[in-house]
Amino acid sequence: MARLLLSIVLLSIVTACSPARAGHPVRLDIVDREHGGRLEQHRHRGETWIAGSPGHRYAVRLTNNSDERVLVVLSVDGINAVTGETADPAQSGYVLAPRQSTEIAGWRKSLDDVAQFVFTALPDSYAARTGRPDDVGVIGVAVFRERWTHRPEPMPSIAERAERRAAPAATAEMEQAMGDHAAHGRDAARQRIGTGHGAREWAPVGHTTFVRASRHPVQLLQLRYDTPQRLAALGIPAWRHAGYQAPRPRAFPGGFVPDP
Repeated sequence: MARLLLSIVLLSIVTACSPARAGHPVRLDIVDREHGGRLEQHRHRGETWIAGSPGHRYAVRLTNNSDERVLVVLSVDGINAVTGETADPAQSGYVLAPRQSTEIAGWRKSLDDVAQFVFTALPDSYAARTGRPDDVGVIGVAVFRERWTHRPEPMPSIAERAERRAAPAATAEMEQAMGDHAAHGRDAARQRIGTGHGAREWAPVGHTTFVRASRHPVQLLQLRYDTPQRLAALGIPAWRHAGYQAPRPRAFPGGFVPDP
């Protein structure tokens, strides 16, 4: 069984199968653990959205499409999923071996276990319960390449040189988008769900070392999430055009009287 590495922690992983893309070493997916399916991602007004179901456990699937180790700092609701600190790219994260993938199922509690990620009502989210509700509803990663000290660094390709020149602009673009979001008023009451601190789950890991090739990430990704109802209300085409309607109460749903 292959293993995944972390700048502090090492996790079990599954084999990756996604093709590599220059300049985009890591793929970020969210898996609904209740039915095992990957949640579909939809672009809307410059952001990528997924719909989460309250009460459902989920996992963050990270896939390294490159031929080298990478460090991935994982942020959930603005909190580092390993350390519990308010997230910053300079913090600890998971190290993926070349062409490897892993599903991170919760908040790291120790080298042996995690507290499950679960979609829950915003006031019950881990971020809200720890006094940090402003960034509830976003899952993001900052990806770093490794510095090689035992051999000369190869001459970058034309595509890589172009990527490096564009990297500051990409970072500035994300910062601008975050600033615009704040400027329009980040109304926490509008966000319906967040990520809760669920049941403990065995997920053994170990320590490793990782020297970053740069202080700046080579890739920044973030996914916004909320309930299907909220996504429909926002006018996201995938939900609006599907005519999504919230379940309505029924007078005769069937069945017998269950225990309370």
